[in-house]
Order: sequence, then C-alpha cells, then structure tokens
Amino acid sequence: MTPDDLFGYLIPSVVVGPLLAAALCLVVSRRPRVQNVITIVTLTGILVVSGVLLRLTDVHGMHTVQVGGWDAPVGITLVADRLSAMMLLVASIVLLSVIIYAVGQGVRDGSGDQPTSIFLPTYLALAAGLAAAFIAGDLFNLFVGFEILLAASYVLLTLGASQERVRAGVSYTVVSMVSSMVFLLGIGLTYAAAGTLNLSQLAVRLSEVPDGLRNTIFAVFLVAFGIKAAVFPLSNWLPDSYPTAPAPVTAVFAGLLTKVGVYAIIRFHTLVFPDGAMDDVLLIAGLLTMVVGILGAIAQTDIKRILSFTLVSHIGYMVFGIALSTEDGLSAAIYYVGHHIIVQTTLFLVVGLIERQAGSSSLRRLGSLAVASPVLGVTFLIPALNLGGIPPFSGFVGKLAVVQAGADVGGTLVWMLVGGSMLTSLLTLYVVVRVWSKAFWRPRADAPEGGLALAKPLALLPSDEYVEFDEREEVGRMPMSMLAPTVGLVVVSLLMTVFAGPLLGITDRAAADLVVRHEYVDTIPADAEPGRVVDSVSGVR
Repeated sequence: MTPDDLFGYLIPSVVVGPLLAAALCLVVSRRPRVQNVITIVTLTGILVVSGVLLRLTDVHGMHTVQVGGWDAPVGITLVADRLSAMMLLVASIVLLSVIIYAVGQGVRDGSGDQPTSIFLPTYLALAAGLAAAFIAGDLFNLFVGFEILLAASYVLLTLGASQERVRAGVSYTVVSMVSSMVFLLGIGLTYAAAGTLNLSQLAVRLSEVPDGLRNTIFAVFLVAFGIKAAVFPLSNWLPDSYPTAPAPVTAVFAGLLTKVGVYAIIRFHTLVFPDGAMDDVLLIAGLLTMVVGILGAIAQTDIKRILSFTLVSHIGYMVFGIALSTEDGLSAAIYYVGHHIIVQTTLFLVVGLIERQAGSSSLRRLGSLAVASPVLGVTFLIPALNLGGIPPFSGFVGKLAVVQAGADVGGTLVWMLVGGSMLTSLLTLYVVVRVWSKAFWRPRADAPEGGLALAKPLALLPSDEYVEFDEREEVGRMPMSMLAPTVGLVVVSLLMTVFAGPLLGITDRAAADLVVRHEYVDTIPADAEPGRVVDSVSGVR
C-alpha cells in the first residue's frame, strides 16, 4: 500500500471512527461495560492513527483527501499536515486518558436501576468534532467541527442537571453561540469577497482583496476564534463555566477546547492572512491575557477556579508566539500548545483526585494531603512545577523558546511581552506553590474551614465501581483507573521534556511549512477561474 492510499484511509477515519462508535454506544446504551470497551478501543485506535499520520506527514509532507463525491474546491477537503497531525496526536492522548479516568470514576447518568448513559456517545461526538476542526480544509467544515464541539460540550457540561451546572451551561452556550454567529458573519464576508471557502484558494484570492476589507475580515475571525480560545477581553466566560463541570469534563475542556481556537488562529494567521497587519493587536491581547489571567488566579481560593484563570493566562504565551510571525515564534507556540494541553489536563484530573481524597477543592478546607496521600502529592507537584516553568520541564522549554523568539524580533511592544512572560511565569509559580503549601503541606486543622474530619487514607478501588458525578460518599477512596491515567499524563509531560529536541524539530518543520505556505496552496493546483494559474511560491501569476 502506497502512502497516498494509506492517507486516503487514515485521514477520514479520525472523524468517521468516533461517529460510528458513538452510534454503536447508543445502540448498546443499556450495557455500560460494552460502551466502555467500544469507547476505549475506538480512542486507542484514533491514537494509533494519529501517530501514524504524524509520522507520514513528517516524512512525506502534507496530504489531502476529497470526500463526498465532489472535487475541490466545491467538495469537502480534508487536510493532514504536520500541524494538524500533531494536534490530533496530543488530543487523542488526552481523550483516551480522560475517558479511562472517567470510567474509573463511574461517570454515568440515569438512576442506579437504569445505568444507561449518554456520556460516552457525547464524548465520542466531541472527539469527532475536534478531529473535524483540525483537518478541515475549508471554512464551512471548520464551522461544522466547531458546532459539533458546541453541541457535545453543552451536554457534557450540564450532565447531572444541577442548578449550578445548568446555569453555567446556559452561559457557556450563549457565549459559544455568539462566537458562532460572528464566525458565520466572517464566512459570509469571506465568500462575498473571494467567492470561495476553500482555505487553499483563500490563501491566493484574499491577497487581491483591498487591505481594508481583508483586515476587517481577519478582525471578525479573530473575535470568533478569540472567544473560543479565551483571549482577553473575550475570556470572562471561562472561569465561571469550567469549574462547575465534573472533573473529567473540566479536564478535557481545559486541555482541548480553547486550543481549537488557538489552532484556528494559527491556521488563519499563517495561511489566509499572512501579511501581519493585526500582529500588534495580537501582541497587546497576548500581554493582557497573560497578566489579567494570572492576577485573577491569585485572587481565587478554589483550586478549580485558580486553574481556570491560569488556563486563560497561558493562552497569552501562544498568542505571543503567533503574533511574532516568524518561524521560531510559530514553532515555540506550537510546542507550547502541546505542552499546555497535557499539563492543564493533568492538573484538572488531579483536582478530581483531591476532591475524591478530601471531599473539597477549596483551599479554605484543605490541608495535610501530602500526609494523607504522598502519591497524590507527587502527582500534583510535577505538573504544577511544569506549569510554573521550572527547569528542566517542558513548560520551561516552551516559555524559553517563546521568549527567545521574541528577543530575536525585538521592538518596544515585543520587549513588553517578554517582560510580561517572565512576570506571568513567576506569578504562576507563586500560585502553584501557594496551592501546594495550603492544600498539601499545612495541617488541615489550620485551614479556616478545616474542622471537617481528615479524609481516610488513600485506598484504591476496582475500576468498575460506579459513582454519580455529584456523589461524595466515596471520599478518601481513589480507583486505580483514576490514578493511573493521571500518572500516565504526568509521564507524557516528562517525555515532552526528555524528547524536547526531536519535538522542537517537528514543530520547526511545521512552522516552516506554515510560513512558506506553498504546499498548502498547491492542494488546489489551479484556481477555479479560467486562465488563472497559481504559482506555488508567490501566489498568482
């Protein structure tokens, strides 16, 4: 089988596979163990496929597949390059780890007499939406991927139907619908200006659009993607929405959903709007995102809200790298995206373990966790220090790469970003050390609301013990299948440190592809208009 044939099967499978598995899970909805097997096997397969795609794209370059019976630019174009394959691989690692964690927690809905569940089918739909967004080769199908994410995430966010979750879910949905409406506006303006929605053609045609109109279109898309990526000042919705969800849902949202917005910004900034006209706006937004986010984290007393604000803050590093419009900046941003997905997901999973061990995530109630569970203490400490950018962890590598890329560019505004990056890193370290000292180190009796009895010592439960989302009767008892995937993600973050050199090599090549653009532009070898020929390097001649 040739690489072309292999690409033709593998690229669509990352979307079709989860959708078929979701349908099968609905068919066997009264057999939760079968659902578990279907979901885990499917996501394991997607992980393998994503790894193969990354290897193939790194060796053979970008590849496209036309589906739906129509050729490009009318038909559906699916694109796999180094960037999309890397995003698929990191996302599949997180999706598989979180679902193993969720099964261990006994995630389900319905009563004890009827343990049917919509969680797993919805989770698989979320996985399909993520994959569709990463490999979409046109604006419309990127929008479809986003909408699949919105529908699935609303269901996941409101599982349990508590008043707090429904309120947060409604707020999240309203904000997401506003983002979708802005996205649709951008699609309409783009089609009116360029006559196509295919990204390859847009890379050529929008270069001929007047600067004012082109910048307006880009600004509209930046607003749409900025909401999804939680870029300041479009990030106020996130800290109020994510902490109300169950630990597995919060973890996958924090790790992946905002990064879809970041991915879209990278793709549009490099492919469709490469002239750098909005770079200063992005730099200012990146600086404010970093500083305002971390200041918000300092003011919180609940670990979930602290992590939600740090999530917002560290989006600023990615925006900083993108706005530099250099290969080094893009490479650093891509590496930091992968690092942050893994570390942020791990920390939210650890919070679920803390709630399981101590019955709360509030710093006013926690203490002595390092004594109650040394394993839990280490599992929190490593990703926390990683998030703070302590050498030699991947967080330090990513931040150093971003700062070095900025120093190479120079300029007053960029140096302000460099200073803001360092300040944010120090404040992040302060925040995580504060959590460690209060939740893990101090005696629980010294906590302001620590009068509750200390949780029982760590006990490991069999993975098949089911527990409702909001049930707290199992305080002090952590299933091994919750602990194991969390530790697995910690190991992945350490591997990103050990293999930082090869990984940065891949991100360098991905960034080079993004800056040069000709490989993506050549996916449509000739424009739709008669007599018009696309030059693979400079655009149109």
